[in-house]
Amino acid sequence: MSHTALAQADASIVDDVTEHDLVAPHGGVLKELYLPRDEAESLKQRSAGLPGVDLDARQLCDLELLLNGAFSPLEGFLTQRDYTRVVEELRLADGTLWPIPVTLDVSEEFAERLAPGSEVALRDAQGVPLAVLVVEDIYRPDREHEALKVFGTLDRTHPGVADLLERQRPVNLGGRVRGIQAPAHYDFSGLRDTPRSLRAWFAAHGWHRIVAFQTRNPMHRAHRELTLRAAQQVGAKLLLQPSVGRTKPGDVDHYTRVRCYQALLPQYPPDSTRLSLLPLAMRMGGPREALWHAIIRKNYGASHFIVGRDHAGPGKDTGGKPFYGPFDAQHLLERHQDELGIRIVPFPAMVYVANRDAYLPTTELQADDEVRDISGTQLRQHLHEGTEIPPWFSFPEVVQILRERHPAQAPRGFALFFTGLSGAGKSTIAQAVVAQLLERTSRAVTVLDGDEVRKHLSRGLGFSREDRAANVTRIGYVASEIVRHGGIAVCAPIAPYADSRAEARALVESHGDFVEIHVSTALEVCEARDRKGLYAQARAGRIAHFTGISDPYEAPLQPELRVDGNAGEPAVLARHIVSLLEQRGLLRT
Repeated sequence: MSHTALAQADASIVDDVTEHDLVAPHGGVLKELYLPRDEAESLKQRSAGLPGVDLDARQLCDLELLLNGAFSPLEGFLTQRDYTRVVEELRLADGTLWPIPVTLDVSEEFAERLAPGSEVALRDAQGVPLAVLVVEDIYRPDREHEALKVFGTLDRTHPGVADLLERQRPVNLGGRVRGIQAPAHYDFSGLRDTPRSLRAWFAAHGWHRIVAFQTRNPMHRAHRELTLRAAQQVGAKLLLQPSVGRTKPGDVDHYTRVRCYQALLPQYPPDSTRLSLLPLAMRMGGPREALWHAIIRKNYGASHFIVGRDHAGPGKDTGGKPFYGPFDAQHLLERHQDELGIRIVPFPAMVYVANRDAYLPTTELQADDEVRDISGTQLRQHLHEGTEIPPWFSFPEVVQILRERHPAQAPRGFALFFTGLSGAGKSTIAQAVVAQLLERTSRAVTVLDGDEVRKHLSRGLGFSREDRAANVTRIGYVASEIVRHGGIAVCAPIAPYADSRAEARALVESHGDFVEIHVSTALEVCEARDRKGLYAQARAGRIAHFTGISDPYEAPLQPELRVDGNAGEPAVLARHIVSLLEQRGLLRT
């Protein structure tokens, strides 16, 4: 269907909704997975003796939405039969429409301890047991094939692809989940509905037609106009349901976003809008993700779902081309409209037309209209410089919150992450960079050198793959805290494994910029420089797990910069790095 046809179809949505659609409860059957209280308490006690997984942020979001029924009809993490058909055909093994793999990935070492029928305790980061998985399947998926089928690319610029290929562990566990308790949330508790509680609220307030809107960014006037028009068009109340789990790296933190949504609510007519938070770990999967969002909103009780331009798209690839077409998501949802169980409201972008002093859909523009817009980059620049943000763009209450979170002229924190073989020159080049930074700025610079971290932060860790990964994760966490407070972290570990470097990147990018620098000095040069004789000992077999000799080094595929530590003096190489920081706007020229 063309975009023009989609726009024309908008107006007919009210007409083709049947009487059954109006009176039937929305959402269908919920598959809530929490056990009754007595059974949950008994399982909680028994879980202490089970092998356990401390869930990461994505897994924790997935488990919460499994337990409360938002992922209905799923009753656990996908088995291999379900996983294979979801990847290939957007369907579960029984033919039910389901577009995104919801899987529990673990290490090889952990998987070796399990067999079908094993029970695994699923815990939060504090070790609190939330559920128990009964293992049905243990399988090793082809991650690259999954990336191509689900995301349509292997480009690691895509955050979903980067997560899949660089951070997810090699083995999936599939099976049913039995819920003990919900994950704890201490923020915005009054806005955290379950599907059951939100359906009950709709029923109590007489809301029967509800159009849901997905967002992961602060909402401005264009979003308000779009959602108002969509709700009026289908004669529905509006559910604003932003994703507050993991979104795209670099997004505004969810605390600030929710405050912006709260400030926006008075701009809607009374008793027309409900704000409710969705703890969803987005994959930024474009059309497939849009289909997923619609199914989830159906489970929360919505009757309609707004699908905008480039829904859930992650932007452009390394070649500057958008990962997905602007209306790919709308086309995919239209093809599955009849079996979705929720009506789709496709909507074009809304733009401000200065000569008419109004927001209009792009489909209604005339040749002589004067269209104005402010991109996300331009908005960040206005906030950073303290310059005026035009009143046509956003509401003053929203702008004020964003200015509080991003004060004018406040420096953005960043981490320089050097990686390379022992003896490559990482620490030497890092020290030269630090010196040049301190020559030109009074900002706090903290060095996290590999040897020093091992001595203090990671004392007691060995050199197994798990211990090496834990060391890099600790460095990433400390760097992320430095960056969160506007500082500069300079990290120089060997960091031989791509997945642990990716985890460090994810930690830092939740607060600022991560600049990976691969010091790609040749192995023979590193050996010739070895003053401690470590390479010789490794070749003689006296040092196990030595990177480059008896343990692999996984070279970064797309670092921000690659330098040869033997190609120039440290000061010269450092100037190249400082120049890169200037080009990225992280240092003032």
